[in-house]
Amino acid sequence: MRILGIETSCDETGICVIEAEGDFGHDFRFTVLGNALLSQAAIHTHYGGVFPNLAKREHEKNLVPLLESVLDQAALNERLTKSLIGIDKILEREPELSRQLTIFLTKHGKPEIDVIAVTHGPGLEPALWVGVNFAKALAAAWKLPIVPVNHMEGHIILSAMSVEEINNNQISEIKKFKFPLLSLLISGGHTELVLSKEWMTYELLGQTRDDAVGEAFDKVARLLGLPYPGGPEISRLATKARTSRLNLDGKIALPRPMIDTDDFDFSFSGLKTAVRKIVEAHEPLSENMKMEIAREFEDAAADVLVAKTMRAIEEYGAQTVLVGGGVSANTHIREQLASSIKDYGYGTKLLIPPPELATDNALMITLAGYFRAKKNPPSAGRRSGFAEPDSIRANGNLKLV
Repeated sequence: MRILGIETSCDETGICVIEAEGDFGHDFRFTVLGNALLSQAAIHTHYGGVFPNLAKREHEKNLVPLLESVLDQAALNERLTKSLIGIDKILEREPELSRQLTIFLTKHGKPEIDVIAVTHGPGLEPALWVGVNFAKALAAAWKLPIVPVNHMEGHIILSAMSVEEINNNQISEIKKFKFPLLSLLISGGHTELVLSKEWMTYELLGQTRDDAVGEAFDKVARLLGLPYPGGPEISRLATKARTSRLNLDGKIALPRPMIDTDDFDFSFSGLKTAVRKIVEAHEPLSENMKMEIAREFEDAAADVLVAKTMRAIEEYGAQTVLVGGGVSANTHIREQLASSIKDYGYGTKLLIPPPELATDNALMITLAGYFRAKKNPPSAGRRSGFAEPDSIRANGNLKLV
């Protein structure tokens, strides 16, 4: 099966084509035929965060060029077609995208693709709608089925794959692991612990009650006068503080919210507030003070994430821990979690994608689309992984469970 995946949930525009066969536990293999990703981070820096309508506009500009690039990589740009029925109507709210796609479809033929997969949530709804409508337009022009994909499931599935980097024509497979599987999903919009007792089934154990951990990183970065995206900047200063020979007095102490509660929920709003109070008390901040705050904040966030994860491992007997989402690129969190799981000593396996694949990308959506199509094929009727195009809606608050 060949799948075209589309990702526009936030500020990365992604297109990917894979060829896959088999299923979980049954000789699954996939090959990346083409892949392209364009980040908008530099554009949103001026706003201190992602500006939804600007993200929407950039997705409109970027999707067709990325599609053409991916199909060229996959050698799938072939015969001409005039099948443009319904394109203008589907893309009436994305006129620039409609213009570009109309030109593209009059020049290029229907590629040898079987399925289109698209993120329909969670994320920023204006951005999500661009990808959803783009998928609908392609499906109408090429007469292909669509599989709507939950963005967070994409992170889980990609983290389970033996992919170190995305190379065209590199054959990859699922890593060997055992259930129960515990997923720690940490990003700008999510902080969740999810239990899976079998492939692609989920039970929510706990989630943030306010700010997600990635959101807290960005807000603390703004308090320190650091540019967006804030996570890498906080980590840079924290690492510098740990390795520096400068005289950092270590007097900054931040709380570890909910670290000792008997549940698996999180809270990071109070941690951000504690940083704000320290900043206000020490303004103007010296560079050394910024480094010390960054280190203590990163330590506090890591301590809470690790403590909750380890408690869930023990309570549910997790044999595998998977970490997904943009914050999984954080080196300190990765190292602390790896060390704690190793010290636990019961053979629990840790699966984390390489940092370059921790951020949003279309490969994860393409893979999730494949497994959804395999799990619920068309013959299953209403349980089909495919969906009627008119029924697909962008849902910024879509839940995994």
